[in-house]
Amino acid sequence: MPFIYWDPTYFLIIIGAIICSVASARVRTTFNKYSGYRNMSGMTGAQAAQRILHAAGIYDVTIKRISGSLTDHYNPANKTLNLSESVCNQTSVAAVGVAAHECGHAIQHARGYLPLKLRTAFVPIANFGSTLAWPVLLIGLFMNNRSSMTIIHIGIFLFSFSLIFQLLTLPVEFDASRRAMAQLREQGILGEQELHGTRKVLKAAALTYVASAAAAILQLLRVIILFGGRDRDD
Repeated sequence: MPFIYWDPTYFLIIIGAIICSVASARVRTTFNKYSGYRNMSGMTGAQAAQRILHAAGIYDVTIKRISGSLTDHYNPANKTLNLSESVCNQTSVAAVGVAAHECGHAIQHARGYLPLKLRTAFVPIANFGSTLAWPVLLIGLFMNNRSSMTIIHIGIFLFSFSLIFQLLTLPVEFDASRRAMAQLREQGILGEQELHGTRKVLKAAALTYVASAAAAILQLLRVIILFGGRDRDD
């Protein structure tokens, strides 16, 4: 059973892991670099977020401080903007940029941004596919009848849900960064030089989502190589 022991397709997983590790290291390095630059307005991440939200006419989003570093996220379920310790009360160019990015998601939610709706709706589907994909593939692999390939194809289809979710995430994240940069400029929170640094932070963060999508493609390719050729062998 090649899927249990070592086989050449493991290199696809290794490549995906390397891509994600490099992207993660880059965003942390870039964030740490611009965390050393205090923005001239003196606003903290939380203060900048509040100004951006109010300027967008959003008053029902609660800003909360959460533990960790770069754990920032917007929760549309309870309308909370969760800012990490490295962002919430910090006055750096990086902190304000990350806070503004999360505000971008809140604005998307308030405006009914279609890609965000699609991604949110797809979350349970992606979780369903991730949970059942491998069990279905294994059932199809061990069956020795005509329906085995049908079951394997269903497993591959379920496995592809995680890739679809990653692809749906890309436009949502890119648009949130675009909105963040526009708001930071329009509200006069950051100057042009500061915006240059913030743009680098957000671009580095965006690359982590591109890396995740690339890793998902490689994982799906491995599954197709391992299981998709079974009908040719039988």
